[in-house]
Amino acid sequence: MRREGRTPPEAESAADGGAVAAVPQPPAEQADGHANGRTDAQADAQADAAADAAADAPAERRYTHRQIIEILVGLMLAMLTSMLTTSIVGTALPTIIGELGGQDKLSWVASATLLTMTASTPLWGKLSDIWGRKLLFQIALVIFITSSVAAGFATDIYWLIGARAIQGIGAGGLAALPQIILGDVVEPRERGRYSGFLGAVFGVSTVAGPLLGGFLVDSPLGWRWCFFITVPLAVVAFIVIQRMLKLPQRPRGDARLDWWGATCIVGAASALMLVLSLGGKEFAWNSVPTYLFFAAAAVLAALAVAAEIRAHDPILPPRLFRNRTFIFASLTSMAIGMSMFGVMIYFPQYLQIVRGMSPTASGLMTLPMVLGLLAASISSGFLVSRTGHWKVFPVVGTLLVAAGYLTLTRVEEDSGLALVGAGVCVIGLGLGLSMQILILATQNALERADMAAATSAVSFFRNLGGAVGVAAFGAIMTHELRTGLAPLMAKAGPGAADAAAGSPEAIQALPPQTQQLIVGVYGDAMHAVFIAGIPIALVGFVMVLFLKQVPLRSGRD
Repeated sequence: MRREGRTPPEAESAADGGAVAAVPQPPAEQADGHANGRTDAQADAQADAAADAAADAPAERRYTHRQIIEILVGLMLAMLTSMLTTSIVGTALPTIIGELGGQDKLSWVASATLLTMTASTPLWGKLSDIWGRKLLFQIALVIFITSSVAAGFATDIYWLIGARAIQGIGAGGLAALPQIILGDVVEPRERGRYSGFLGAVFGVSTVAGPLLGGFLVDSPLGWRWCFFITVPLAVVAFIVIQRMLKLPQRPRGDARLDWWGATCIVGAASALMLVLSLGGKEFAWNSVPTYLFFAAAAVLAALAVAAEIRAHDPILPPRLFRNRTFIFASLTSMAIGMSMFGVMIYFPQYLQIVRGMSPTASGLMTLPMVLGLLAASISSGFLVSRTGHWKVFPVVGTLLVAAGYLTLTRVEEDSGLALVGAGVCVIGLGLGLSMQILILATQNALERADMAAATSAVSFFRNLGGAVGVAAFGAIMTHELRTGLAPLMAKAGPGAADAAAGSPEAIQALPPQTQQLIVGVYGDAMHAVFIAGIPIALVGFVMVLFLKQVPLRSGRD
């Protein structure tokens, strides 16, 4: 199998812009099986060998830099569409909750998407093995944008949560498939500089989302356009992907979807998320529903393990869990997901309620985090490709995330915005040094046949961490608010209670003394959330230390 060397001329001159396998063709005089004394049997054997070579062609394809950039453009546009809608919601959430009601359901607006995104991510990877990367990527894009439109027409909080849940199914594909597709076309040693740009898309969408969300909320268009605005972007992304994303037709073989394993994995993740999201709010932690949900999660997880061991083509092959890099990269990704989504969802609420900022201003305050993530993601990608060493980046990154949360715990109501900006900037730097590198390390440590499953699995565990993080941080915040607001509301009356559970504007309309007391309670609640982020990041740091520095391969197989 050809592993090194320049791109074959046939690949560079392909008429459709895609790569062509460098499969040697037999001379014309050998084709009939009789020339040069060959028999019919020899000719048949030669034809079979040529057919086998053609079947293996996808593994031998080589892409020029121009072709990789064209593919990357399509992936980045689709990712931008997905991440933009997700990040817009963070800034708009307080206003959305104020209009639709349901402060106690705030975490569900984010958790519903994270839940379905988490549960569906492994399925997208396996389906792409069976039916092709491009088709599944486009299906994910259509699902995502259709549900975004539905979310924009929401008339109550339950409609919005349902639309966001469907949105998460599409987001699961858009989260995992770009890294899988990139792994198909770029060798591990060079993959760092390209994956850095995928991380940069996350940074750009994170800064554009809050800013755009704040502008839309403050404008006559209103918060509903936070969902509608992605429709034209999705149309452009779909067209670009259709024209530029030229991938080889992968042989399907006897691969088939493990439905029983998929059901158990989805069920276990869903049961865990439900108890984390509803516990302490809809029912007490020490109650029958809590124990039932935890028991269901445990039983379904055990059934999932049994199903994957027996499955002909498992979604999460058991052999992955015998790989040291995969195990610790997955655990670290869980910690990163918890840290990332916790600050993304609750930081805007802190700025708008505690610091009294407008949605636009709170969006601007996310700039330091995004710029840090952008710089760290791109620079680390290029450095990994140049040096071949990757472990140092997530080691430093997880420490920086912990340091960023520690900085935020030092923030008081009268602290300067420079301190707030410094804290979120350090968190952004840590996230940028960690997220893409962990996926790259996993892909490099496993066989090519396991790349899609492993990439989806790492994304799955990162999303699971995000879902658990949002639910856990939400539980901490809700508990602190209930504890702190209860004595105040008894004195202030029902009007103040309704305002405290509503939008920032409603809180700011209260009498100054009552407003100050409520803002103080919110500040204490956010302080508890920031403290909880420190040990989570440190757990990720410990997990990274167990990763083995495996040299990046120069071949893609």
